[in-house]
Amino acid sequence: MNHNMHEQQPLRQTIYYGTFIHTPTPTTLSVLEKTSIGVSSTGTIIFIEPLSPTDAASKHSWSTYTTTRTPSSTSFFFPGLIDTHTHASQYPNVGLFGSSTLLSWLETYTFPLESSYTSLARARTVYRRVVARTLSHGTTCAAYYATIHVPSTNLLADICHSRGQRALIGRVCMDRMSPEHYRDESPATALQHTKDVTAHIRALDPEGALIRPIVTPRFAPSCTSACLSTLSSYAESEDLWTQTHISENSSEIELVRSLFPGSPNYAGVYDCFDLLTPKTILAHAVHLTPEEVRLIAARGSKVSHCPVSNSALTSGAAEVRTLLDAGIDVGLGTDMSGGYSASVLEVARQAMLVSRVVALRDGERGRDGEKAKLGVEEVLYLATKGGARCVGLEGVVGGFEVGMEWDAQLVSLEKVDAGSFVDGAESERFGDEQGGYDDDVLDQTAGPVDIFGWESWPDLVAKWLYGGDDRNVLKVWVRGRLVHVLGGGALRERVEND
Repeated sequence: MNHNMHEQQPLRQTIYYGTFIHTPTPTTLSVLEKTSIGVSSTGTIIFIEPLSPTDAASKHSWSTYTTTRTPSSTSFFFPGLIDTHTHASQYPNVGLFGSSTLLSWLETYTFPLESSYTSLARARTVYRRVVARTLSHGTTCAAYYATIHVPSTNLLADICHSRGQRALIGRVCMDRMSPEHYRDESPATALQHTKDVTAHIRALDPEGALIRPIVTPRFAPSCTSACLSTLSSYAESEDLWTQTHISENSSEIELVRSLFPGSPNYAGVYDCFDLLTPKTILAHAVHLTPEEVRLIAARGSKVSHCPVSNSALTSGAAEVRTLLDAGIDVGLGTDMSGGYSASVLEVARQAMLVSRVVALRDGERGRDGEKAKLGVEEVLYLATKGGARCVGLEGVVGGFEVGMEWDAQLVSLEKVDAGSFVDGAESERFGDEQGGYDDDVLDQTAGPVDIFGWESWPDLVAKWLYGGDDRNVLKVWVRGRLVHVLGGGALRERVEND
């Protein structure tokens, strides 16, 4: 795959044809069959028509264009997924957390790895891989935490821009509660280094079309009051987004209480420093009090729900329905490496499962447990349109609407070959009187989801949500540019020729 795909020749007008599925609202799964979507040379959706490409082009006076079609009756276009919270620097530690909880995990696994990014060679190897991996899972936009190091954080921005992935890039700030060799010397140092990264990203992408800087105080315990105040003032003065963590587990909350005794609660700490704004992404929010929920809602801050990480690190089960009912925008985060997967689809399915754990807990407490459950449409909305609201891209990406930009993935599910089943006359060669199965027809490269032909489109989407992975993602586009093609060699040739 060309790592400079984003820098290829200018795009031509393209008409995408086939089935398009998206979630325009949290409770709606929209299926557009036999539809043409026209995308301009700048990557913007110009029209959506229930017509053939030829008829749609004629209607809109498009004389020159290319056409991309869904390759089968069980393939569809779906919006790109948005990862609202992840640590690019921690990717090598995915799956490594033992029996740790948050604070011990930071000391044992995280800080030693992150501090090694003084090596640009190491950073380049990891960051190229994490961007390639997330793109392969259909992630077209990610809010990344890097490390305290300016050169390697700038390198992450360069790689995202080169590959064509949208990203919010944050240089992590912390001036206490980490190893002495891996922390900011002072609030002034944290500010200056954050300014350095911001300047680099703005020079790289002046319009912020793909890459934007984001102010990143790691979390309240790792930042002194002076550091939080300094970063808040800078974010406000430069109109920048901010990302941090909140209420991930009980020990962390107790630590915050001891470090900031004058604040009523964890959310109150951030609010005291004007860090709760409509441009703030708060990761986790597992143990918020009702007062904190009301405060976050009043300030318009966003929440990144990270169920995989919360389960893996024994942090707890966030009450997402409570957040949504309060009017808080919620997206999904892989939170690698607390989370074990680079896939937002995996996070979406775990969000459904965790919501059922909350439902059981609510039921035991005498509340309406059914209300807590999240549905297929809801978690896919959180992964797309909901995520877009959380990263400042509302109305830009997350769905298929005229005026939105073409951030999309082509998903393909394997249809079972009816001729592969053996019965009667052929069964004897298998040594099975009841019939057998020709295992040669199982194409494991096509992914783990089997479709039998009688499923409805909502059935197919549910199967993909619960069982799909990166093998089902044939192609990925960001702003109309092809940024990922499945596999290599013969497999890639097969996909590109579809």
